[in-house]
Amino acid sequence: MLFAIPFPAIDPVLVEIGPFAIRWYALAYIAGILIGWRLMRRLAALEPVAASAEQIDDFVTWAVLGVILGGRLGYVLFYQPDHYLSAPWEALYLWKGGMSFHGGAAGVIVAVFLFCRRQGLNVLRFGDRLTAVVPVGLFFGRLANFINGELWGRVSDVPWAMVFPHGGPEPRHPSQLYQAFLEGFCLLVILQILVRIPAIRARQGFIAGAFLAGYGIARIIGELFRQPDAQLGFLWGGATMGQLLSIPMVLVGAGLMLAARPPARPAAA
Repeated sequence: MLFAIPFPAIDPVLVEIGPFAIRWYALAYIAGILIGWRLMRRLAALEPVAASAEQIDDFVTWAVLGVILGGRLGYVLFYQPDHYLSAPWEALYLWKGGMSFHGGAAGVIVAVFLFCRRQGLNVLRFGDRLTAVVPVGLFFGRLANFINGELWGRVSDVPWAMVFPHGGPEPRHPSQLYQAFLEGFCLLVILQILVRIPAIRARQGFIAGAFLAGYGIARIIGELFRQPDAQLGFLWGGATMGQLLSIPMVLVGAGLMLAARPPARPAAA
């Protein structure tokens, strides 16, 4: 029998009073939004200014709608299209779970373009400051996945493998923690260093590109340890859906970084 660390059985519901329940997953979303919002207010004020504090406040609602609508639509299209084609009304059952980061990212990108156009803001400059705080939400979200005992890893004999409540009797990688570290902590540190370098901030689109490429690479690595979705399994070339969706992110991110140029210096008199 393989050695396994006991899974810390944390109740996914923090507080339950009658029909009212506060879940760790909901708190993860709230914490990510609140901390990201406060941090972006500070980053947006760095020169060159990306937006006013009031505009950042207004954008929070746009971002939340982008995450929820895009995340749910992405899950429906990428992970269970056959099921929702037969029962399309269930796409509205948000309480049953099922969100896609890639769909949520697409939703937020649309929200950024619409909001910046309405407010007369520079899209790339605004996107640079926004993407610098996104890993905060990713970090809390992956921790919530771990607490819920979902999206577990592949069977493993590493000393820190765990038996998850719904993952069968075999010990598995705690891949949610790997992803929290890579997609959340590591990516946040890198982006916070970049966004505080004036020469980097001047290259509009560079930080957004670094986020896209960085997340894509982190997700591809994390998926090497994560059990593929049961309804999909391994896809083309043995890749998972998460890996296939991350490849375009890496390419677009690299393109943005290469295309980012410092502003032209004024010609000498």
